[in-house]
Amino acid sequence: MSANVISLDGLQVASRDDLTKAIETQGCESSACGTSDGPADMDPATWEKVKDHPCYSEEAHHYFARMHVAVAPACNIQCNYCNRKYDCANESRPGVVSERLTPEAAARKVIAVANEIPQLSVLGIAGPGDGGYDWKKTKATFEKVAEQLPDIKLCLSSNGLALPDHIDELMDMNVDHVTLTINMIDPEVGEKIYPWIFHDHKRHTGIEASRILHERQMQSLDMLSERGILVKVNSVMIPGINDKHLMEVNKVVKQKGAFLHNIMPLISAPEHGTVFGLNGQRGPNAAELKELQDACAGGANLMRHCRQCRADAVGLLGEDRGQEFTMDLVPEEVSYDPSKREAYRDWVAEERGERRAAAQEAKAETSAVVATDAEALLVAVATKGGGRINQHFGHATEFQIFEVDAEGVRFVTHRRCDNYCVGGYGEEDKLDLVIKTLEGIPVILCAKIGDCPREALEEAGIEAVQDYAFEYIETSVSAVYRARMGLPAAEAEIA
Repeated sequence: MSANVISLDGLQVASRDDLTKAIETQGCESSACGTSDGPADMDPATWEKVKDHPCYSEEAHHYFARMHVAVAPACNIQCNYCNRKYDCANESRPGVVSERLTPEAAARKVIAVANEIPQLSVLGIAGPGDGGYDWKKTKATFEKVAEQLPDIKLCLSSNGLALPDHIDELMDMNVDHVTLTINMIDPEVGEKIYPWIFHDHKRHTGIEASRILHERQMQSLDMLSERGILVKVNSVMIPGINDKHLMEVNKVVKQKGAFLHNIMPLISAPEHGTVFGLNGQRGPNAAELKELQDACAGGANLMRHCRQCRADAVGLLGEDRGQEFTMDLVPEEVSYDPSKREAYRDWVAEERGERRAAAQEAKAETSAVVATDAEALLVAVATKGGGRINQHFGHATEFQIFEVDAEGVRFVTHRRCDNYCVGGYGEEDKLDLVIKTLEGIPVILCAKIGDCPREALEEAGIEAVQDYAFEYIETSVSAVYRARMGLPAAEAEIA
């Protein structure tokens, strides 16, 4: 692909003519229209459900955006890691919102976002309480949105306590993705996480509360799996409480048919006002999280690209454009124009096919010249999406981490940091934070980097490479790996 790639509204394309054609095209004459070959181990029906869902497909998260609407503030459990906050724009974590919406306002906002963000593929209700408990608002929102945007995927996040009462209604509304938060399968572990639950018109505490919650969560998972609804299980990793236990959780949820298991790090800072934050319970570091995820190999498939989104998040994973769509900025009257989203999906179908082919070619080149037992390499990438290296080092708020060896390139995780570049110049303390964030990563790929930060990274033992700007991530990572293995330059080039 040419390096003369431009960006418009976050979409990376080879030329403005290509973008104009994509936006103006309604329908697609390409044989790839609306389809893309899925993984060999996934049946076509399942692939069709997940291929454009940024949370259920690591590949899709490079291309597609999600939107959460905060319509369900009520919750039926208390978690020691949760503190729901309203009107807070400065915290990026679950349970936090700037606006609580009625179902009517939420539907209007979704249409406005769909008209402006062609990448939007999924609407989720993730609180800020529990969508399964605050059911009337959840159901009304889904019904209003589906009536006007029949092509959008509908997702629900829940703790599972009230969900068995509503699963048939989910089926009737064609909700085929549900996220369950399951932090334990042993009530004695759960007692350390949940002070109380509210179930069957009564508040329960202690071991009884955890036992009831566990039983209802397992019932929810069984019922969803039996009906063919894809389930992603979220688990919060809490060192010293459930970290080792989560390996057992992984085995059980796999046995019960969970599609993905997302093990997330505990977010606990005193300023968040959570019980764990105030009592000094620490979260895991990146190495501990990866160690646990690796230990679960062979169990349920793991999601490693989660960003632990706010309950009102808008945009690609890793970004939040919610402040662009506050209700005071949403028109009173909105009508849905599907042409941009249809054109974008057509473009993605072709682009992801080309990217896969390039990645396979790079893998073949690497495996042909690198020993199978050669040490793997971790590489950080600054990207704005689209599966390309397309972000200035100083503008990155997070880095995606890939691992490469003779078997190919694999996404491992992401590491978040504050923007280094503010107002066109760097701030040294923020650069120090970025360097700390990249600890243990010997190479970073970015579209551009200044001399001063490049030299600071070099002093810290990190090589900054900008030679692959706007190229595919996998091919670039493979080329860097081959070069660092000491192969001749001709063999290390991207084909």
